[in-house]
Amino acid sequence: MSGQIPLEIQVTRTGSGLLAHGSAVALDGRGILMVGPSGSGKSMMALALMAHGAALIADDRVAIGPGLLMSPPEQIAGRIEARFIGILGAETATAPLELVLNMGHTETERLPPRRVAHLDGQKVVCLHAVESPYFPAMILQYLSGKRYE
Repeated sequence: MSGQIPLEIQVTRTGSGLLAHGSAVALDGRGILMVGPSGSGKSMMALALMAHGAALIADDRVAIGPGLLMSPPEQIAGRIEARFIGILGAETATAPLELVLNMGHTETERLPPRRVAHLDGQKVVCLHAVESPYFPAMILQYLSGKRYE
């Protein structure tokens, strides 16, 4: 794959699975995990997707169990940081991981190659961040339709 940038998802192994550094939301039973360095827009993207109907899974840390099922760690369930506003409350959901958004890299190719992230021996589609106010809408359409080659 051209333009492939290695993606390292920061994870810690726990007794029941993995704990990933990132934010996650669910839309129609499909999980989206936003990863990247601090300040890269993970929580803001989660909030934007929530404004369009997605449900919060978790913010800052995401529990990932068998089948890549994402759920909120008990200590932070129902909380999401809105910078310069505070910690906000939200209903939570669980969903299997279907898409990774690499917020630490900005997409530079108009029609990017297919990219994958590797997590616990499984491949998951990975997209890079897009500098556009329409990025959340692009992700919603991506999940509701399909991507042509």
